[in-house]
Amino acid sequence: MKLTKIILFTVIAMGLAAFLSNKLSKSEPLQATGSIYDFKIPDLSGKQIDFSQYKGKKLLIVNTASKCGKTPQYADLQKLHEEHADKVVVLGFPANNFLWQEPGTNEDIAEFCERNYGVTFQMFEKISVKGKDKHPLYKWLEAKTGKTPDWNFAKYLVSEDGTTVTFFNSSIKAYEKPIMDKIL
Repeated sequence: MKLTKIILFTVIAMGLAAFLSNKLSKSEPLQATGSIYDFKIPDLSGKQIDFSQYKGKKLLIVNTASKCGKTPQYADLQKLHEEHADKVVVLGFPANNFLWQEPGTNEDIAEFCERNYGVTFQMFEKISVKGKDKHPLYKWLEAKTGKTPDWNFAKYLVSEDGTTVTFFNSSIKAYEKPIMDKIL
């Protein structure tokens, strides 16, 4: 019994030390360098997409996943793409960062999106949206907003001039008022 208490105390102390160390060693906030239009990122088929083609358009950037409770949000994103492509460009970024809910290959993801949701909006190669291997695009978005995705289907809305970025957490769907008010 005494050994169990010692082990428990040690585990709690190590966890607290790690937590405090992480809190105290936070680095300076990220700085957004360059423009959203400087990015060139491969799509699901490997074709390089130059973001300069999006100049003058609002962009809704979404981290997606195929095996998540929020996956049905693909339907709203597709509807937004179909009904308001003149006002906003929807860009999907599959990511496996939240409970491994996007385990497939780029080919698997493309097939899933087309078969289940008829996705025709631009989908990009699978990337990381948080952690040490966070993609440079998501570092840029975090630097602009101070926010990282809270889960799959978090959204960033980039203004037409590429300077203003608004973050929407994963529970806000594409057709909900906070997003639509900024799009329309």
